Amino acid sequence: MEYEDRLTVATPEGVELDLALAGLGSRFIAVLGDLLLKAVIVGLGAIVLVATGAGGVATGVFIAYTFLVFWLYDVFFEVLASGRTPGKRWAGLRVVSEGGAPVGLRASLVRNLVRMVDGPASFYVAGPLAILITARNQRLGDLAAGTLVLRERRAADRAAAAPDRPPSPATQDPGRADVSAVSTSDLATIRAFLERRHALEAGARESLAEDLASRLRPKVAGVSEEDGAERFLEVVASARGGEGATPS
Repeated sequence: MEYEDRLTVATPEGVELDLALAGLGSRFIAVLGDLLLKAVIVGLGAIVLVATGAGGVATGVFIAYTFLVFWLYDVFFEVLASGRTPGKRWAGLRVVSEGGAPVGLRASLVRNLVRMVDGPASFYVAGPLAILITARNQRLGDLAAGTLVLRERRAADRAAAAPDRPPSPATQDPGRADVSAVSTSDLATIRAFLERRHALEAGARESLAEDLASRLRPKVAGVSEEDGAERFLEVVASARGGEGATPS
């Protein structure tokens, strides 16, 4: 079995998330992938500058353009693509806040500004060293921004952990489920799990779903006992308004 650094985070809703932290190797792979794409973008910009005959200002424009590409590239994808640049997506990684929530604009700006210290300013020593010695595998930018880089479960792993099964009538029609006894607090916990389950390791995800479902089944009528724990939680969330019932 592959060794992984792990972290357990308690959400405000009372759900404990078991997260797999990205190591130095996978982060290096992600950085290489992104560097290749950045090089292509910078190269295209250089071709445009030459073609337009920018003249004496070309050097200054190219330097500014290159800096913006190398900085804003990461910010753009981290904020608008759920913490995943193309390189991170390829390596199966994602940037999140220390609480497990999606990374915001301010945090992304900070972690990528400090990338200069992690990289060129320290001859690319500070970043890898910080990842190796910090408890949460954080480089200096992550420490400054309060962010983590996580390993995501692959689609194949998720499919293997939760094989498809024919839905029960209640799954097809959540309106048939009686969820009147489910409290607002219970519903918040269900939705927190459904929103974050793809970041969980297979065993932790299954165990947490079973625990939640076993506590809530006595409060719910009209849902088949044959439904798996996650399908049951999806039905309950859907019956209470459809929020958070994202399919596996």
